[in-house]
Amino acid sequence: MSTPRLTMAERYEHARGLFEHGEYQAAAEALSALVDDSALEPPLHGTTELRLLLARSYYHSAQLTRAERVVRAILVDVPDEAYANLVLGRTLQRQGRHAEAKPHLAMAELLGGYAGTGRLPRDDEDDRRLGGGA
Repeated sequence: MSTPRLTMAERYEHARGLFEHGEYQAAAEALSALVDDSALEPPLHGTTELRLLLARSYYHSAQLTRAERVVRAILVDVPDEAYANLVLGRTLQRQGRHAEAKPHLAMAELLGGYAGTGRLPRDDEDDRRLGGGA
């Protein structure tokens, strides 16, 4: 007897649950497989949200090179995606690449209002936006 195959939506919800419970490595593995599968079986809409969650999972599991690669690919497809610019900026900062991070953080502020007071978010503010921190 075989087990029923989960739908893409069910797999996404499972991966999202892993992320929400702080199991970032497991979430990254599940989301990476979903992104790969979505290339073979196109979803009804874009994959930006899926890929952003994958990038965040990589970010939180300290797979910064992978996070950078995913978010740069998103920005090729959707250059005005404010949150992708924020994630890329913070990823570059964590790698000590502050000069490279600055324009992405500024773009996130410009496009997405990620600093309502006219300044870039502090690290602790951004950690909450990325789904972690205090």
